[in-house]
Amino acid sequence: MPRKKHKWYDGAILHVTARGNHRSNIFKDETDYKLYLNYIKEAVEYYENKHYIIAYALMTNHVHLVIETTDCDISDFIRRAHSRYAGNFNKKYNYIGHLFQGRYKSELIEDDKYMLEVSRYVHLNPVRAQMVEKPEDYRWSSYTVYTGEKEDKLITPKRVLSYFNKGEEKELYKKFVESAIRGQNPG
Repeated sequence: MPRKKHKWYDGAILHVTARGNHRSNIFKDETDYKLYLNYIKEAVEYYENKHYIIAYALMTNHVHLVIETTDCDISDFIRRAHSRYAGNFNKKYNYIGHLFQGRYKSELIEDDKYMLEVSRYVHLNPVRAQMVEKPEDYRWSSYTVYTGEKEDKLITPKRVLSYFNKGEEKELYKKFVESAIRGQNPG
């Protein structure tokens, strides 16, 4: 029986998640995180910039990617990056079997409010998992690109930052994200 197609349309923005098989770790050392990001970057280039990475958080046993598409569905993009990464992981660690637990999941982001909530959710994932106290302390997320602490051409934060006052967008985004840590209403 064929798989059900993911919801997608030209210009769709999706929150993609993929988990390690049996919730096992998919990253074991720093080079694994770097290699995964390299495969994502390579897939962006391979598909001639038809996908834009808006945000990401690479956790030890799963990943979160927020991806904007143009006229190209993400299924081939994710398959390319994940199969290459899994092949490398399996060889490096002498691992047999599926690295990822089934197919990735994706959820359409169809309004501005949800876009803001998803970006905050992704960037706070390491904090909520108690891996770090502050989102800027986690190396394997795009948060520091949003706050201006780091540059990364892979990330396209302008859509999310455009919701905030020009000239103050990075500071206001940081306050927006941190308000959820303190339990304040970000309204």
